[in-house]
Amino acid sequence: MRIGVGRIALVAAAALALGGCASLGVKPWQRGILAREDMQLTAEPLTHALDNHLYFSKEASSGGSGFAGGGCGCN
Repeated sequence: MRIGVGRIALVAAAALALGGCASLGVKPWQRGILAREDMQLTAEPLTHALDNHLYFSKEASSGGSGFAGGGCGCN
């Protein structure tokens, strides 16, 4: 018995699609742990914002951080 390439591709596509059905989201009881201050991406948000402002002002580009960058450092 010979299996066609189309059937193999169909089975492979179905396997990939069904593999994405796993629920790996954050559970309600885990949100308290993830909201802790030591679990944040930046330890000091104000310092991080100031560093980003200086970087984008001097590089004459804006990375979508919510502020304008002129390149002259006058912002």
